[in-house]
Amino acid sequence: MTEPQPERPKTPELSGVDLARQALVAAKEQARARGAAVQQKKQARRGGLRSGARADGRDPLPLGAAINRLITERGWETPAAVGGVMGRWPQMVGPEVAQHCEPQRYDEEARVLTVQCDSTAWATQLRLLAPTLVARLNEDLGHGTVKVIKVWGPGGPARRYGQLRAPGSKGPGDTYG
Repeated sequence: MTEPQPERPKTPELSGVDLARQALVAAKEQARARGAAVQQKKQARRGGLRSGARADGRDPLPLGAAINRLITERGWETPAAVGGVMGRWPQMVGPEVAQHCEPQRYDEEARVLTVQCDSTAWATQLRLLAPTLVARLNEDLGHGTVKVIKVWGPGGPARRYGQLRAPGSKGPGDTYG
């Protein structure tokens, strides 16, 4: 009798755009490595490392270029793009909706954007607008970046402290007496 294999956690499958980005980053790294190897051979023949008129890897970069390079090398394109959307939220949804609804967080693995509204009426309205917003966000960020918009009302979800709860407990305000 064979024992059942433990289920492995599912990793989100990459879409065509994500696969293309990964392939591009890998190709750039390989090209950079080949170029660096050729450069090292030339420098060894010339007698060591020298500074020249042309740009090389030791030259300082402007801050924007350094940040873009870091984002690309670390694969942070999606979180950075979603963070940009959170900053441009009023332009994405309109000033009236932005006044009453605010993005809270983005779960990259589940591809869920969580939004909190200041009233239940606005939460209901945003739930009805969610498919349109998902389509608009995916247009801006790339296909499949946001799959679901989770909408919270004014109170948000109840805070739970720890995984185990005692029956009848009223939470952290519960006393022993």
